[in-house]
Amino acid sequence: MSDLHYDVRGDGPVLLVVPGGAGHPMGLEPLTAALAGHFTVVTYDPLGLAHGRLGLPVPEQRVADWSEGAHRVLGEVLPDGDAAYVFGFSSAGVAVLDLLARHPERLRRVLAHEPPVVRILPDADRQSAMFAEVYEVYRSSGPEAAGALMAAGLAGTSAPAPGPARPLAPEEELNSPMALFLSRVLPRFTAYEPDLGALAASPPVLAAGTASRGRLLHRTAALAAELTSGGFAEFPGGHLGAVEHPREFAARMVETLLD
Repeated sequence: MSDLHYDVRGDGPVLLVVPGGAGHPMGLEPLTAALAGHFTVVTYDPLGLAHGRLGLPVPEQRVADWSEGAHRVLGEVLPDGDAAYVFGFSSAGVAVLDLLARHPERLRRVLAHEPPVVRILPDADRQSAMFAEVYEVYRSSGPEAAGALMAAGLAGTSAPAPGPARPLAPEEELNSPMALFLSRVLPRFTAYEPDLGALAASPPVLAAGTASRGRLLHRTAALAAELTSGGFAEFPGGHLGAVEHPREFAARMVETLLD
């Protein structure tokens, strides 16, 4: 029995969707429903959080594990000789760039929305320090304080005044996708350095939200597109546009992927 966790809906060419955060596909149903009229949408759940594994122990995650898992999913769902479209946002945007660098032969087009590949930036050390501080604040004060600090870092604004510290108990952490993201995914994914040479040989499409203009991950996506000779597209909303504006976001995806 496969240890991979994914769902399939729709009809047409395969589109692999990899959710951001800790990979939990919560909130993506309206987006995948809108895409299912154009694609066979395969939604990958790297940690199985929506498939009965929420609450179970989770080790620190590596980008390569997510990308290799995505490659194995494609091996199960793709007809021989066919290739897939791939979409990942936020942390999953990092994973799909790694997938493209490792396995370009099975991919038609890869769309990465606001991947936090901040190591490509001229001020990489400063941004890495910001994410490291987010992790430390999570450990000392809990997910709300860490989330507020990260939102300020992404926006380039001053850090908020600290609220009351509320670290999570171990069982609370394992039942919270946000806590799993902050503790198991964020550290290594934001430290990832993409293989720009491999990506330039099979250029991706980078994307960022219109509401993210002037913010860290819009700048990161635009530079990643430039360094890989890839495309750059703006999408409705901000960092979570896929959840907040699913119909408009899906329409822009269809336009971008099938152009």
